[in-house]
Amino acid sequence: MWYLLRPDATKALDKPLIKKLLPRYVKVAEYKLPPNFQIAKRIPAERKNWEEHEEAMKRFREVKNEIDRGRLTLEELERQEFSLLDLKSYLTKEILKSCELCERKCRVNRLKGDLGECRVGNKLSISSEFVHWGEETHIVPSHTIFFMGCNLHCQYCQNWEISQWYEKGKEIEPKKLAAIIEKRRLEGCRNVNLVGGSPTPHLYGIVQTLKLCEANTPVIWNSNMYMSEKAMKILDGIVDMYLSDFKYGNDECAEKLSKVKNYFSIVARNHLIAASTSEITLRHLILPNHVDCCSKPVLKWISENIREKALVNLMDQYRPEFKAYEYEEINRRITRKEFEDVVNYAKKLKINFIT
Repeated sequence: MWYLLRPDATKALDKPLIKKLLPRYVKVAEYKLPPNFQIAKRIPAERKNWEEHEEAMKRFREVKNEIDRGRLTLEELERQEFSLLDLKSYLTKEILKSCELCERKCRVNRLKGDLGECRVGNKLSISSEFVHWGEETHIVPSHTIFFMGCNLHCQYCQNWEISQWYEKGKEIEPKKLAAIIEKRRLEGCRNVNLVGGSPTPHLYGIVQTLKLCEANTPVIWNSNMYMSEKAMKILDGIVDMYLSDFKYGNDECAEKLSKVKNYFSIVARNHLIAASTSEITLRHLILPNHVDCCSKPVLKWISENIREKALVNLMDQYRPEFKAYEYEEINRRITRKEFEDVVNYAKKLKINFIT
């Protein structure tokens, strides 16, 4: 009786704004449509290269459109000896030989166990998995899997034990993780929520897991969005909804507080790709003293580019964590005035937002 824990979530999927902006996610969560990765298993692929991936994705979109229109069912489609999902797995494994899954592009050979900035090797490593009750109402109850490591080094990270490897983590085989995902769906979870740290360094193991998973569950990619274009191509046809981060309105703040370069253009690009291939719940964590330099530019970009394609969560729960005490500007919670300033600006821009 999970609704006793989150009564506000019981009818969340019926809310007009959710149905308007996340229509397919809602139908997959309610078992009315199959998730993308299950369709990808039924799309044939022949050659093992990116050109074949492009052709197979065209077939994927055609079949998905027929399913969504009610002209075809997943059950009518045959399993493939080598499918689009198999091809995605193959291509992701090839990327790991000189890793460029994220825009750091460390180019280390992770298949041999070499480590880049994220310090993720060639094995799936998780901190925990459980039924999460603290997410947005349309997401809970959510089967949340926390993967170890991250390609960002946010100085205020609230999951720093996971993202920066202060925990050791637990290695897990794709077969076992697939079985857990199936079990959680049967227990009533609305989705599988892949987070961390960051799920991006674990993309190969995640695709391997989904190949073995029979659950009809929507895949949520809970990400900082600092992925490469190749990673975004792999995710197209797998992700049902991006639960994305857009932290900074400029590169200077990103480099100072998360130690990454060219942040704004990369994350903006990936949100445009995500908006064209999937559905988005976009999170913006309001930082103290960063309303004018970050919150407002991010909201302005959203308004001008993906306003009708993203549900925006304006988050006021920042608290100083990890190394935030070393930075005077963020060594406090946000004020009521800062929060109201951001909310009023979102209203002015007519952004579809929740708080």
